[in-house]
Amino acid sequence: MEMLYYLAFGTLTMVVLVLELSKTNKDRINTSPAFNSFKNNYLLVYSLMMAGDWLQGPYVYYLYSTYGFGKGEIGQLFIAGFGSSMLFGTIVGSLADKQGRKRACVTYCIVYILSCITKHSPEYKVLMLGRVLGGISTSLLFSAFESWLVAEHNKRGFEQQWLSVAFSKAIFLGNGLIAILSGLVGNLLVDTFGLGPVAPFDAAASILAIGMAIILSSWTENYGDPSENKGLLSQFKAAAIAIASDEKIALLGAIQSLFEGSMYTFVFLWTPALSPHDEDIPHGFIFATFMLASMLGSSVASRLLARSSPTVESYMQVVFSISSASLLLPIVTNFFVVPTNFKAGGVSFSGCILFLGFCTFEACVGIFWPSMMKMRSQYVPEEARSTIMNFFRMPLNIFVCVVLYNVNAFPITIMFGMCSIFLFAACALQRRLMVIARTLHGYTIKTDRFMTNYKLLGSNDNADWIELFNLTSKLESVFCRISGVLASAGVL
Repeated sequence: MEMLYYLAFGTLTMVVLVLELSKTNKDRINTSPAFNSFKNNYLLVYSLMMAGDWLQGPYVYYLYSTYGFGKGEIGQLFIAGFGSSMLFGTIVGSLADKQGRKRACVTYCIVYILSCITKHSPEYKVLMLGRVLGGISTSLLFSAFESWLVAEHNKRGFEQQWLSVAFSKAIFLGNGLIAILSGLVGNLLVDTFGLGPVAPFDAAASILAIGMAIILSSWTENYGDPSENKGLLSQFKAAAIAIASDEKIALLGAIQSLFEGSMYTFVFLWTPALSPHDEDIPHGFIFATFMLASMLGSSVASRLLARSSPTVESYMQVVFSISSASLLLPIVTNFFVVPTNFKAGGVSFSGCILFLGFCTFEACVGIFWPSMMKMRSQYVPEEARSTIMNFFRMPLNIFVCVVLYNVNAFPITIMFGMCSIFLFAACALQRRLMVIARTLHGYTIKTDRFMTNYKLLGSNDNADWIELFNLTSKLESVFCRISGVLASAGVL
């Protein structure tokens, strides 16, 4: 193994430890014991759910290949997973809002366990069913749990800022430490104990069952819109109207789709990018290094979210710019770095640059998740949260399906260039979201001061108060439209 990988892994480990141990009071948010108990319960469940997901990831392709399926058939199985997430995601999201988020989380466990069981069969149709079930599970994983957390947090009357603590810790543990441990456990089961490629799926099913037991015994139910006269179609329509009528929600959805689409494309492309000549690179060790970089990003995000400045809308522009530059490196190295001769299993100079760039991108991913969760908690309405979040995933799944279907049709540099453009577009949209957020925030402060002064003048006339409120509402609408025009013209 090249010394570069050891050096990167060791350096990232030390940096993460230093960041976590050197936090001051400014970097922490003081919370109550009741919230800490609530947060720890959620983190335990979320970590188990992510462990069930991470255990499967490295061995899905390998398992299908051991059953004798070729690249084309395996590609179709993967497309079925993302396709089912796209087709059924919004439906299950609406059901979660309507029938309850706790039930949706339990459903995730059951459906994913069934998906794991299908991996024991070498039959193509059974495996296809497993992929469909896995796609539905993924939609629930990335919507129902966050929706339950936000709703339960608000129901218990905790401070809004404390959500940032739960978000950053969830990503630090679930998308960082748990991912690394899951990779090591999977490697232990398959290679050390020789239990075969199905063993990680059995372990995942067991862990999901434990998590489901904790949910059933300790979680309470909450809903988006529990009204009996509002059906699934009405819930779906309400979510679509909310996205169409509120520019902030629409921008947030577009940003999420652009970033996550690029992220999932990167998952498929980093291996051929680092081993263009089929070099024998340490995939598991590189994956663990990427997860450490993601932990570094989530640790940085926890510090940023604990402060009032810079705002999340502001610093995410920088994150998207850096991530765009990171995925542009394959094109840069292809044109400006002279190819060198190296032995199989070695790493070229361009490979070193790409590896460090990809670690930077993974650090941006670590910042993205808790920051996006924070913005969703601010802008996405509670009554249709799961539905709207799965709306956001529809263009993402379409994009990934198209990429998978045409993965051999375009050079790898073209694919990375497309991802870089998408991330730059996300940066531009984040700029627009920041302008709107600042405009509304500034207007709210001025309006609050004005109404306070009005009260001090001693006016108790309800009719005057209503007329004043209507006037300020109209002024807000006009002000926002003017700001939108100026932003579109590049003035703001």
